[in-house]
Amino acid sequence: MLAIKDKIDLTKLPAHIAIIMDGNGRWAKEKGEDRIFGHQKGVNTVRNCAEACAEIGVKYLTLYVFSTENWNRPEEEVNALMQLLVKTISLELKTLNDNNISLHAIGNLEQLPPDCLIELKEAIINTSKNSGLNLILALSYSGRWDILNAVKKIMSSEQKTDVSKIDEHYFKSQLTTAQYPDPELLIRTSGECRISNFLLWELAYAELHFTDKMWPEFEKDDLYAAIIDYQQRERRFGKTSEQINF
Repeated sequence: MLAIKDKIDLTKLPAHIAIIMDGNGRWAKEKGEDRIFGHQKGVNTVRNCAEACAEIGVKYLTLYVFSTENWNRPEEEVNALMQLLVKTISLELKTLNDNNISLHAIGNLEQLPPDCLIELKEAIINTSKNSGLNLILALSYSGRWDILNAVKKIMSSEQKTDVSKIDEHYFKSQLTTAQYPDPELLIRTSGECRISNFLLWELAYAELHFTDKMWPEFEKDDLYAAIIDYQQRERRFGKTSEQINF
């Protein structure tokens, strides 16, 4: 019997997978633990998914780590999350380099605590020569923030922009995601079926995959199953099946 990984068509991989890593806190509460315990366990899932993507040849993986709305959580939890982020980036640097993974970040990064931002920038520099998977962390990020920020950049530019030249490609160039292709597959864990202000512009034609599993219990085989589900979809981009299959 074939392992689920062996059922993946490596010639039809999504180039870019985005994941909303939901359910850390609820999973921890079900275990009778503090919410931060779930986030700590979720780090293992991040490592496993990044390694799996790198191994099979996915080029981009974007993880929704911390939204602009998450700043409204209890101060104790936010501080613990920031400390966990600093510690994780430092500890995982060897794993990133061993797996030829380059680290990137999108979002309002200047909102991050100074020690966190320093650690992040150093890791980005130290992995910049890796040529395999691009691991993109969405930190202090939201889709609406990014779109509004792009509009402000266009309006405040020193050289007045010709309105007739503002098309989809130009607008995309003003987003923090400008250098990355749009995700082809979005995965969300924990049974919630919404995109929660994540990559609103970029997910326009992404295939959506929802699973009831909480993020700390999401395994490599669950990732492979999502990819197989994606490969069974017909992606028409507004066209008919006849046009696609002609």
